[in-house]
Amino acid sequence: MNFKIAVIAGDGIGPEITDAAIHVLNAVGKKFWHSFKFKHVLMGGCAIDAAGVPLPKETVSACKRSDSVLLGAVGGPKWDGLPGNLRPEAGLLGIRKALNLFANIRPAVLYPALLGSCPLRADIAAKGINIIVVRELTGGIYFGKRGYKETGRNGREAFDTENYSETEIRRICKIGFEYAQSRKKVLHSIDKANVLESSRLWRKVVHEMAAEFPGVTVIDMLVDNAAMQLVKNPSQFDVIVTSNMFGDILSDEAAMITGSIGLLASSSLGAGKLGLYEPIHGSAPDIAGQNKANPIATILSCAMMLRTSLDLPKEADAVESAINKALSETKMRTADIAEPDSEIIGCHEMGALIASLI
Repeated sequence: MNFKIAVIAGDGIGPEITDAAIHVLNAVGKKFWHSFKFKHVLMGGCAIDAAGVPLPKETVSACKRSDSVLLGAVGGPKWDGLPGNLRPEAGLLGIRKALNLFANIRPAVLYPALLGSCPLRADIAAKGINIIVVRELTGGIYFGKRGYKETGRNGREAFDTENYSETEIRRICKIGFEYAQSRKKVLHSIDKANVLESSRLWRKVVHEMAAEFPGVTVIDMLVDNAAMQLVKNPSQFDVIVTSNMFGDILSDEAAMITGSIGLLASSSLGAGKLGLYEPIHGSAPDIAGQNKANPIATILSCAMMLRTSLDLPKEADAVESAINKALSETKMRTADIAEPDSEIIGCHEMGALIASLI
């Protein structure tokens, strides 16, 4: 089969980690007789430098013509002084909106071979971590009305507005319920209903929907408590569904308790098959171009792409199996997950190792 993949390498370590992922996808193609055609397009800081905007129209068009989109990372200190609408991150928000990708799926798994990398106490880590965070992606405070005044009543003023509709809440929570139904049948819904009106609506809609999924137990949890519980007892969580900002924060915390933010993949999905697949970490400009980045999160994102957008479950299993073998059967590690007896290798070498195990 032939597939068209749009590749947004982006900034910082983005080109390195996407190159490693492409190496693995080509190994999948060779083994399973598929052809992946990659179209490289610009977004983020590199797009600002080349075209003056963080998300060129040509990039959106190329993504819409593709079977799926692979993204590295965007941003860096070079562009920090730009206005909000011209910063690299505006491209990320824009592509999600343009492709109507309203659901962000972020698995957080602690691999047995990396128990020593987990920053939690050994007895907590030994219970295991296997969480899926389902994050709403195109609503909430990141997309609400905002403003800035240079001369307000008490000096400079700024505001950002949290806004959610019933439709937005229902469509993301439906995905959360479906994941919970296929796993342990427990759904943690994270909000701030003791303070925020938007969270009160969120909680109300979640409990109305629960009747449609009678086998799923819903547990409400305030976001501050959820942040504490992820450190105290992460094994209690299986599927988490939450708003845009809360999901952004909690999924990064979930990443770190599994050992490294370089291990967490994500998919951004809408109503159709087209999805955007990316690691949840940033562009890490401090190590860009030094062959030090961990490409595993990006490669795991490709496994999610194979399974979800391209309907290739066996191929996805092969990628995940290769990563497990690389971690469990060798001592080769990138620096972020290295232990005293590890052989430290670079981004390119880790990609090549995983590709060789497909």
